[in-house]
Amino acid sequence: MRTASASLVAIVSLVLACGSASGPSPADDGAPKGQQLYKMHCELCHGANGKLGFNGAKDLTASTLSRAEMVAQVSNGKGRMMPYKNTLSIKEIEAVVDYARALGNKR
Repeated sequence: MRTASASLVAIVSLVLACGSASGPSPADDGAPKGQQLYKMHCELCHGANGKLGFNGAKDLTASTLSRAEMVAQVSNGKGRMMPYKNTLSIKEIEAVVDYARALGNKR
């Protein structure tokens, strides 16, 4: 019974860490909203600089996608990346995309 309880706790913790809609809001640390949301939802796999590539995540600094294509991909997900259309508003998705696109300019 303890093993089942421990497994349940681990699964719930993982789901919360991966950015649930009811999770905590990004702290207002003075950073722009897109950067806060990126740190909360994207940094684990893409890394702070966009190049981490954890769990198959693409290098955001090398992306050739247009802004509209990136917004669609974040909204609908792709491969192992979950869709964020039910987690973030379109304005939040656009802010994250704008921040991620700016990472490519920091080469």
